[in-house]
Order: sequence, then structure tokens, then C-alpha cells
Amino acid sequence: MSKSVEAKQDLERTQKAPLKTPTDLKAEGTRDIAGAMNAILADVFALYLKTKNFHWHMSGPHFRDYHLLLDEQGDQLFAMTDAIAERVRKVGSTTLKSVGHIARLQRVSDNDAPYVEPEDMLAELLEDSKALTVRLREAHGVCEEYEDVATASLIEVWIDETERRTWFLFEASRRGDSTGH
Repeated sequence: MSKSVEAKQDLERTQKAPLKTPTDLKAEGTRDIAGAMNAILADVFALYLKTKNFHWHMSGPHFRDYHLLLDEQGDQLFAMTDAIAERVRKVGSTTLKSVGHIARLQRVSDNDAPYVEPEDMLAELLEDSKALTVRLREAHGVCEEYEDVATASLIEVWIDETERRTWFLFEASRRGDSTGH
């Protein structure tokens, strides 16, 4: 068989082979980390879209401040998505492939209401952000179990960023009295 025929056959085998990035993680580590991170990715996409939904539909006397806050937070959430998906690929698995895949994994509830009061928007995003922090900490635990320090390190940054978004949402939604909510 000629070298060009062999090369063509090798190329065809490679193109048909399943995606399997080499990793030193055991199969169960890849499975568990990818499962945790794909669920995080679905949540981040769902929270991104909800944040943009509220950004687009914001109204009221604090429109400008809230509109800009949610735009900034949406940008931060979207910036997380590529790094999360790439970590899943780097540890040897595949990641989300469609909006339907996101819908099957997301734990963030959608809000398709025709109108939501601005204070309710902030409160809902606040609760979603707090829940995302909890889920990030859980995913961090999975990474620690398998000594995936690279993913754990990224998660630590995302926890800090999520806590900052939570803090901003909390402060923006406080009433003028000293008791907060």
C-alpha cells in the first residue's frame, strides 16, 4: 500500500474517532468533572440569558443604573462560558452542543413572564447567583477529589466573580432603611 493511501486511511480513522483528548485523569475523574462542569456551563448560559432578558426589559426610575449593571453582569457570565467548555475538553470529555442540551442540564429557572418588576428582577438574579456560588463550590469539591487543580483554580476565580455579582445585586436592591430587605 502506498504512503498516500495509508495517510488518507489514517486521516479518515482520525476523523471518525470519538473526541478523546489525552489526559492523565482516570475515566471516572473525567466523567465526574465533565458532568459537574457541563451542569455549571448550562447554569451559566441560562443565567446569562435571564440576565440579558432582564437587561432588555428593565424599566422604571432606576432604569439606567440597573440596565448597565445587568449588561455588565451578562458580559461577565458570557466570558465564563468558553473557559468552562474548554476545561471540559481539556480533561478529555465533550461539552454542550445545543440549546436543548443546556435546557436538559440547567438548574436556573427561566423567566418568560411578560413583565417583571425591576426589584423582582434583581431579587431573582440575586437568588440565582447565590445558588450558582453553591454549585461552583460543589464542582470545586469534585475537582479536588480528582486533583484537577487547573479547573479548581478557575472555579475559585468564578466563585469570587459570582460573589461580587451577588453583592452588587444585593446592594442595588436594598431599600433606604438600615435593615436592607
